[in-house]
Amino acid sequence: MTIETKDHMALPVVAADRTYRPLYLTAREDLLGLVASWVGRCLLFAITSISILTVLLIFVFVIYQSIPFLQQYGLASFLCSTDWYPQADPPRFGALALIIGSAYVTIVSMAIAVPIGILAAVFLSEVVTHQIRNMVKPVIEVLAAIPSVAYGFFAIKALAPWMQEYLGIPTGANALNASLVLAIMALPTIISVSEDSISAVGRELREAAYSLGSTRLETTVKVVIPAAHSGIMAAVVLGTMRAIGETMVVWMAAGNANQIPSPWWDLTQSVRTMTATIAGEMGETAKGSTHYSALFAVSVVLLLMTSVLNVISNILLGRSLRPSYT
Repeated sequence: MTIETKDHMALPVVAADRTYRPLYLTAREDLLGLVASWVGRCLLFAITSISILTVLLIFVFVIYQSIPFLQQYGLASFLCSTDWYPQADPPRFGALALIIGSAYVTIVSMAIAVPIGILAAVFLSEVVTHQIRNMVKPVIEVLAAIPSVAYGFFAIKALAPWMQEYLGIPTGANALNASLVLAIMALPTIISVSEDSISAVGRELREAAYSLGSTRLETTVKVVIPAAHSGIMAAVVLGTMRAIGETMVVWMAAGNANQIPSPWWDLTQSVRTMTATIAGEMGETAKGSTHYSALFAVSVVLLLMTSVLNVISNILLGRSLRPSYT
């Protein structure tokens, strides 16, 4: 079967059931294609704009709700005071202990999760076979799908009694308990992103190192990991965001004591975080009150911290995705 073109040339049809697509478009088809392309671009632009606008509106709403409190108490007294007693007379709203409590459990959890996560990523990428990696990595990523309230129950019902019985800690709800569970929750993110970055390192770098007489350990430590450092740092930042923004675990396992640990290295003391304070007090606070506005001021601090970490992670991820010729 053949089809005759304008030049009276017979073109064979490969399959009779296929739709014939000419090599040229009519004016109507060309116009419809331009309209469809324009509509598709406008639709995608609208979807993207809605996402950006939503984030901006969240910023504006949270900041707007915190303005009455900041005008009344001032930013300096809010950030520099450790007294958070909303029910006192007069009430006192100092967020320093809350900020330090959030930083405390986040830093300790990252000190636990980062070495384990990077070593696990190196193991999956450089040591085990491809088949084992494809089996183990999905299992690790399943940890990210477990609800945070389940982690919280594990911390209270299993980890806290174990600490009291075998470690002799007076209370199981403390910074160490919360940090251990946050480290487990951050591990899937750190392992997954780090492993992707390490696997993305070119094969040429490994072969060049081997050709110079390097062992597998030397190649991994001195070549592969430095080449993937941007992606690994991005994984650490993303894991930090996962820990600092967690609510249920720190609310249930950290003890909710408004204090700065003294001495600072004593992980068995209870602390209180910004997220736990917002979650625990927002539902029982009268709308429009000073306490209500103070909680939004805490939200502004938390939002700014996570936004800065998000920007840093995007910059580092962008660097890790650029091709390297060195």
